[in-house]
Amino acid sequence: MPRAIVKTVAGPRLARRASAAALCLFLYGCGASAPPKKEAAKAALPDRAPEVYRVRFDTSKGPFVVEVSRAWAPRGADHFYDLVKTGFYDGARFYRVVRNYVAQFGIAADPAANRLWASTGIPDDPVKESNRKGTLSYAMRGPGTRSTQVFINLKDNRPLDKDGFAPFGRVVSGMDVVESLYNFYGDMAPRGGGPDPKMIETQGNQYLETRFPRLDFIQKTVIEPTT
Repeated sequence: MPRAIVKTVAGPRLARRASAAALCLFLYGCGASAPPKKEAAKAALPDRAPEVYRVRFDTSKGPFVVEVSRAWAPRGADHFYDLVKTGFYDGARFYRVVRNYVAQFGIAADPAANRLWASTGIPDDPVKESNRKGTLSYAMRGPGTRSTQVFINLKDNRPLDKDGFAPFGRVVSGMDVVESLYNFYGDMAPRGGGPDPKMIETQGNQYLETRFPRLDFIQKTVIEPTT
């Protein structure tokens, strides 16, 4: 991603801060609601996940498997576990796939599901692992805004570490499938001609099937049994 051009007379420190803020907004990529009230967040807290668990993604391009570790990011791992258990990601599109950068998903196929989970933001996890190729992190637009959207790093995106993107898992098989996801729509506006996340939230897959029919999608996610 090109760096933001910031005109300022206050010195390079302010420019760096502005650039980081733009990156967070860019990565979040949707019009999600503000961080939820504490009462709503507490009521929506997920069950504690196993210390390590695996999730199989059956997609339109084939399967891949993600291994999630609570030691990396416990809040993120628990929340992802809850989302997968409820089938939130089933039918969702990989709506933002940018070559040699990220593959992003996490807006539900059904707008009702998005409304249901809109107030389930989770507190941040400290960044313990780097955003290496194949790792998964939540998209966000600032502190306390992680919710349901997740991206898979398609290259080593270590600069994201300093902006608070905390990986919680990694692809352990099928990375070739992830790298083959349809990416010719490009990034979302204004950087490309891809889908508008706000439209996905309100219209779901009806909008995507009409305007972006070639997007790859998640058929089903399954928590694999431990051995």
